[in-house]
Formats: sequence, C-alpha cells, structure tokens
Amino acid sequence: MRKEHDFLGELEVPDEAYYGVQTMRAIENFSITGRKLDIDLIQALAKVKKAAAQANMETGRLDRKIGNALVQAAEEIIDGEFIDQFPVDPIQGGAGTSINMNVNEVLCNRALEIIGEAKGRYDIISPNNHANMAQSTNDSLPTAIKVCLTYKSHQVTKALDYLASELEKKAEEYKDILKMGRTHLQDAVPITLGQEMGSYASAIRRSIRRIEWAIDSIRLINMGGTAVGTGLNAEPAYIKIVARKLREITGENFETSTNIIDATNNTDGFVDVSSALKNTALVLIKMANDFRLMASGPRCGFAELSLPKRQPGSSIMPGKVNPVIAEVMDQACYQVIGNDLAVTLGVENGQLELNVMEPIMAYNLCSSMNYIANASRTFVDKLLKGLEPNREQCQKYIDNSVGVVTALLPHIGYEQSAMLAKEAYNTGRPIREIILEKAILTEEQLNHIMSPEQMTHPGITK
Repeated sequence: MRKEHDFLGELEVPDEAYYGVQTMRAIENFSITGRKLDIDLIQALAKVKKAAAQANMETGRLDRKIGNALVQAAEEIIDGEFIDQFPVDPIQGGAGTSINMNVNEVLCNRALEIIGEAKGRYDIISPNNHANMAQSTNDSLPTAIKVCLTYKSHQVTKALDYLASELEKKAEEYKDILKMGRTHLQDAVPITLGQEMGSYASAIRRSIRRIEWAIDSIRLINMGGTAVGTGLNAEPAYIKIVARKLREITGENFETSTNIIDATNNTDGFVDVSSALKNTALVLIKMANDFRLMASGPRCGFAELSLPKRQPGSSIMPGKVNPVIAEVMDQACYQVIGNDLAVTLGVENGQLELNVMEPIMAYNLCSSMNYIANASRTFVDKLLKGLEPNREQCQKYIDNSVGVVTALLPHIGYEQSAMLAKEAYNTGRPIREIILEKAILTEEQLNHIMSPEQMTHPGITK
C-alpha cells in the first residue's frame, strides 16, 4: 500500500492501483449500483483530457514533458488499456467529480510511470494542477458525456439501420403474400405481409433521423468555462484551441457554445437525446408486439408467422416455444422508457449555475443506447433471419374474411356489398362463394378485384 492525501486527510491506496485518494473516497462513499462506469464514457473523458493537455501545451501553460506524458497516458486509455482502474460507481453525488478525479489520477500515475517516477508523486505531476489544468468537472464531464453519446449514437444508428435493412429485405420477399389487415384487433381490409414489414422499416428509419437530430443538438460544448461557465483560470486562447483539438481527436464537429454559462448550467440537450431514444423504443415495442401477435398459436392463434425456435418455453408444458426474442426487445425498450424518466428528472433538478445530476443522466443515456443497439442486433440475428411466413394461413384468413367486401364497393356499390357482408356473417360462408353463386361477378372479375395489386394499392381498375 502507498499513502496519499487530500485536504480531508490521508488514505492508503494499493501500490498497483493507478487511481488515487479521491477515487478511494468515492469507492467508500458510493456503493449504489454495483456497476462500473461505461467504458465509452471513460474513453470519452480521456479524449477530453488529451485535448486539454494539447491545448495547454500550445498556450505554453503546461510543461511539454508533463503534457506529452499525459497525452500518452490518455491515448493508452482510449486504446482500451487500464479500464480496470475506474472502479467508481456511475451513480454518485458531487456532479461527477469522482469520475473526473478518477480519470485525472489514472492519467497522472500512468504519466509519472512514463517519465520514470513513482505513483503518487503528485508534486511532479498533479491530478488537480496538471491533468485538470484550465478545467473543472463542470466543463470536462458534460463535454465527455457529449463525446460519449455522439460515439454511441453511431453504434445505435448502425444497429437500427441493420434492423431496417433486414425488414426492407423482408418487405421485398413478402410483397406478394396477401393477408388480412386488422384495426381495433378486428378484421379490416387486406394488406401484404411485405407492406407490413416495410412500414416497420420506415418507422425505424424515422427513428434514426430523430436520434441524429438530437445528437446534433449536443455538439456545443463548454470547455474552458471551468466552474460556472465564466472561464476562471482558463486562457481565452485555450478555449478556442481545446475545441479544435477535440474535433481532431474525435472526428466530430464539436464547437464552443456562444454562451458558455448557458452550456454549463443547462442540460436540456440531454432530454432531446433521451426523448429520441424513448421514441425509438416505442417504435420497437410496437413492432415486436405485432410479431408476437402474428406468431401467436401456433395452433390456436394468428399463426401467420413462424418465429425461429430459440429455447424451450416452459418448465412444465412439453413442446411449448415462446417468442423470447420479441419479448426481450420489449423489456429492453421498457428500460429505455424508464431511463428517460430518470434523465428528465435529472435535467429538471439543476439549480443556478450547475446541474449536479449529470452522473444519472450519463448512466441512463449510455445504458439506453446500449440496450437499443444490442436488442436491435439480437432481433435481426435471432428472429428476422430465421422468420418464416405461413402463406396458407394468411390465404385462409383472406378467404374466410368478410372484410374483403370493402374492395367490392367501387364495383357493386355499398348497399349490395353490405347485404353480402350480412349474409356471410349469418351463414359463415366465404364472400367469394356467395358472389359466384349469385352471379354478381364472374370469377375472372373477382380474381382481378381481389388480386394483391388491386387490394393493397391506390387506384381502381374496372
């Protein structure tokens, strides 16, 4: 063990640890979730620290030997090293100071090692004086959250694109499978299974655009605002340089806000992102539940779809198989909706010059993005790619439906169509059979009117 101190006193830290005394205090104080920081958030904060060190060297404030060692340490974290050195709980008091100082301490102790010094020699490289130069938790952490969410958004939209693309393939593959559409869970008029798949894809494409718009709303950063956004202890040149360095490191278009005080004390942009994720979750739930309905049965339900059999469905009922992939999609999305409420309450609870609830925002936003991306990929790989339509069942419903009578309106009128519908309901006979029996239309005319093209697209051909 080595001894480290802060202004509250002295603590022992394991010799092999790259974190230090303030991380130890966070471990002691915050044991809430049993989870650790999201790796992408750690690496995002390392990118922010790298940009800050480079900017401070460029302004001449930071000694280049120290600065270069800090940059190397940050690059190693970005490359995935030392991830086990970030043990602080993601839900914590202090506006994320423990997250910021955990990163500062790891950077400094690794930088000390790089220049041949012992861990804990903060008189040489200091977590507060060097790794945190011209910064506060109040500008470095929110900037890191924005960097993290921007990075994660690409993973989410990629997963959603994967899902939408597979649905579009199904839309083409199933374009000629006519089935009954339903409104109010009652028979309506025919639709193709391909059209249903295409509608899900369209909604998911719209969700992707929503997420992209929301991410664009958080590209304004407050680096250099330090504690309350006034820029205390930060060089004006640093403020310009750090944003440029961050753009170079991330490849993303981050810009310094025109009102850094606003960007420090308001976090409403995170609500935009959370809302877009919640909206996406609702779209995915609707789709997953439709699949569950269409696959219900298989003997006593809709049975229009056959889902891949992924696992036994019951500990007591032999042969039962459940729609587990659609169910897990639902549950992942329920969690996203719950996370949105936590983010909303966090944003609402900012006071005066700072919102201290950013840890809960980061935790839930990162989780929501992970859930949507993972659930979307799972839905494609474990459900869509093994999906089988039940063509015979779809046609059986069409043949037995009274709803198809709606297609006859332009040809025989409402009154006669209504009489046919009534007779079909009362006798249980198919509409087609009654029409041919009464010679209202010829079989050729009926086949034309009830073709998939005529039944499921605008326009009337006599």
